Amino acid sequence: MNPNYQLTVKEVLERHHFKHAYIAAGEKGLNRPVRWVHIIEVIDFEELLQGEEMILTTGAAFKKDIGLFQLYMNQLIKRNVSCLCIEMGHYVNSVLEEWITLAEEHELPLIIFPQSVRFIDITQDIHSYLINQHHQVLRGLEKVSREFHRMTLTSQGVSQVLQLLHSSIKSQVIYLPSDGSPTFVPQMERSEAKEWLETLKNLLEKEARDSFSPLLKEWNERTLIAQPVGALGKTWAHLVILLDRKPQEFEYLILDSASLSIAQDILRKRYMEERKLYSQTLWVDDLLHLRIREEEQIKVLIGTDFGILNELNCYVCLIDFGLEQDTRKISETSGIETDGIHLSLGVRSIFEQYAFHPLITLQNNRLVVMIFDRVGGKSAKLRLRHAFQLIQELKSDEDMRLTIGIGQAYKGFMQAYVSYQEAIQAISLSPTLHQDVLFFDELGVFQLLFNITDKQIMHVFIDRYLGPILDYDKKRGSQLLRTLKVYLDCDGSKQIAAQQLFVVRQSLYYRLEKIEELLGQDYMSPENRLALQVAIRAYQLLHPELSM
Repeated sequence: MNPNYQLTVKEVLERHHFKHAYIAAGEKGLNRPVRWVHIIEVIDFEELLQGEEMILTTGAAFKKDIGLFQLYMNQLIKRNVSCLCIEMGHYVNSVLEEWITLAEEHELPLIIFPQSVRFIDITQDIHSYLINQHHQVLRGLEKVSREFHRMTLTSQGVSQVLQLLHSSIKSQVIYLPSDGSPTFVPQMERSEAKEWLETLKNLLEKEARDSFSPLLKEWNERTLIAQPVGALGKTWAHLVILLDRKPQEFEYLILDSASLSIAQDILRKRYMEERKLYSQTLWVDDLLHLRIREEEQIKVLIGTDFGILNELNCYVCLIDFGLEQDTRKISETSGIETDGIHLSLGVRSIFEQYAFHPLITLQNNRLVVMIFDRVGGKSAKLRLRHAFQLIQELKSDEDMRLTIGIGQAYKGFMQAYVSYQEAIQAISLSPTLHQDVLFFDELGVFQLLFNITDKQIMHVFIDRYLGPILDYDKKRGSQLLRTLKVYLDCDGSKQIAAQQLFVVRQSLYYRLEKIEELLGQDYMSPENRLALQVAIRAYQLLHPELSM
């Protein structure tokens, strides 16, 4: 397959309709590519061109006016056209010396038709050729893409993809995995390879971006295109080609196809590795449910990493995944497991990106993650927030919802149970607080309420402070409890409370008067206000299904 399917001015001159044409000036520009043919018979046309067009004209716009011709030519030069073809006879009958000088100065081929020609025949001929060539290239690209995909199903898939990419574009190919040795196709001399690796490292670090768009650079008289190979929000490698020519659409398309095939191969292998890791960490569930009670048991399971991990801060994180409206059948356990392993693959990558070491297991539609902080320090909370933002973007379905609860940090494997219980408590408040990410250490008074094992105590406390309000709402169908909660949460600001309740101030005033009548005039005193807020939280905890 020939990627150089664009015509040059020199090749166009060899076609039938140019057999009587001659080059008056600008021979140094004959290798310019011709992307399209355009007829321009007006003097003001700059916005009509995109570059690399062959321009046909009878000279009607400028005739023998040197000033108009210079204006005409300057627009062509500015828009980087391929050449200018002028037909003699209708408006001009000779080539002026000033034309030749200007064309030579800018190496713009000036082609003369000494007699009348049919412009429509020229445009049809060249456009048909370009379209047919482009179609053949796309057909060839489709064939190569299918071959790329077939190759990645073999054990040597990536190596074969690189070989086919090289043979298709006839240029140097370099594969740079994020972990592993680079591959050069064909092989380079060691000194040259080292120089290119250093150059690429500097360029990629300098141009580091989140985007998966290719990087284009001119370097040592060659064009470098570096295509990130990514999946699950992470760049796993870079696929680089070095061209001795200006890149065309073909190079970008085939490079994108090759990188996609390699990404699929990487993702498939990572998925198999994740399944293996998942089977190796089933013991995490035993640890968090206190079925493992001795450190010696964990030492056997962890191996040499036990001493290091046991001294790091460890958080337990729960990640619920499921549809907003649960339509999944109970029998679809294999589908849940597949979704979970795919999700854990991305979760593992993100946590590692933020300097955490994750141990992941799966409980139905919930990932349980022990997160060991390899860095430590005050940045941990911020790094976790950034990680959770990326994890939320891993949703495989628009209807999928990821809910995350995380316990506090503790040192030592045997303390993970405590963080696990905190994570359970945190994630249980998601429906109540309408949040998708909940840190246990940010739950405030809920931390105390969770530890009240005798729920009757909470019922008595709620009835003592909120009983009249609850009875009134139940009988009248009103929303005094929600009004009271919003008013207290807004620090007693009537303006802000009215805005959040979406009511006019007069309606709020009426509700507050009724609340004062039910609770007493001193309900906003410091002690009563605090007790009311605690009672409301306790009520939310006991009734998570209620929206407040």
